[in-house]
Amino acid sequence: MVFDNNLFFSFLYKLRDAGVNCPVLPGIMPITNANQVERAIKLSGSFMPQRFKSLVDKFGSDPDAMKQAGIIYATDQIIDLYANGITNVHVYSMNKPDVAEGILKNVSAILGKNFAN
Repeated sequence: MVFDNNLFFSFLYKLRDAGVNCPVLPGIMPITNANQVERAIKLSGSFMPQRFKSLVDKFGSDPDAMKQAGIIYATDQIIDLYANGITNVHVYSMNKPDVAEGILKNVSAILGKNFAN
């Protein structure tokens, strides 16, 4: 699970330097409510960048705003990954099809119709 793309890219560079050339897929989990943050950190050991913490601090008390902010943050991560050569991601939708649909709508025009395949 990745919340900071720079950490993922650094991990890939270390793997490549070590001679590991297998595919590595980043996992993107849209955090759509503030209560998910602590749980996601405990489950994954992931680092939450300050940019994301600020988003939760600003919008975490408003469920609708936090949901949209989480979808937009995940969308931004995916666009950045694709712009930097990553062609596959795993989205942890956590049984929230509306969240997955929101991300798909956001990226489909940018990344093309084959994104969801």
